[in-house]
Amino acid sequence: MIGYLIRRILAAIPVMGVVALFVFLLLRLTPGDPAAILAGDNATPEQLDRIRTSLGLNEPIYIQFYTWVAKLLHGDLGVSLISNKPILEMIGPRLEPSISVALATIILSILVAVPLGVIAAWKHGTWIDRCVMGLSVLGFSVPVFVIGYVLIQVFAIYPFRWVPVQGFKSISAGFGPFFERIILPTCTLSFIYVALIARMTRASMLDVLGEDYVRTARAKGIGETGVLLRHALRNAAVPVITVIGSGFALLISGVVVTESVFNLPGIGRLTVDAVLARDYPVIQAMILLTSGIYVGVNLLIDVAYTLLDPRIRY
Repeated sequence: MIGYLIRRILAAIPVMGVVALFVFLLLRLTPGDPAAILAGDNATPEQLDRIRTSLGLNEPIYIQFYTWVAKLLHGDLGVSLISNKPILEMIGPRLEPSISVALATIILSILVAVPLGVIAAWKHGTWIDRCVMGLSVLGFSVPVFVIGYVLIQVFAIYPFRWVPVQGFKSISAGFGPFFERIILPTCTLSFIYVALIARMTRASMLDVLGEDYVRTARAKGIGETGVLLRHALRNAAVPVITVIGSGFALLISGVVVTESVFNLPGIGRLTVDAVLARDYPVIQAMILLTSGIYVGVNLLIDVAYTLLDPRIRY
């Protein structure tokens, strides 16, 4: 296991290197003057010179790349062209809302979707199965922002006024205010993830329930709950874990629509604001951060494979 982890980490280094090269060339190889692209059409010559100096655009491109990588390795992602703040200081406060919503959404989705998928597979072809699949189709079909506005109307405006409409409170301010502001975004995002995970769990369980070892377990007199959970679900968990991990990475990297609906200061909104403002250093940092999240989550997924399915060996 340790050897496999080391190999996977070493394999991730070239991937991040290619991403870093792409991010670096994103601005430098764009047609025209990069400083003029960043500054806009109404920039003065003094502003253009300041941008060229701050980004080192007057140097040869290989020196620019070496300097940029050296700063990255020291944790320096650069400075925003719009706010003139270090990018790390801009990303830091936005990580907690994104991670909090992602964790809460995935936990709630797993707690609801996995039992639904198992029951739907166990009762295949019955009204229970059809109800679960109908709910899954509904979860896929309704847009996220519609679900969000419906939940706001019902639970924050009328008839119930149980939670605030929008905003975010850090868990350091107390669990009560934190929970009140995170429950609606969590439920909104959970609709589609419950649908996705439940369908995947059902499909994977149906494949496993027809295997010989499941029939053997039943022939030995093992209870149905033990057969479903110990023998079937564990062997059916690999594709389910893949969906859960990919969804978690997507949630952390930012869900722009939900963050906009609930006014959450997350990573997704930071990325959109940087794109609209043509703040290239922030865009570059967000691409690197998102890529690192996906590489890290994929590593955790591969480790989970070996823990859940003893047939998988590396």
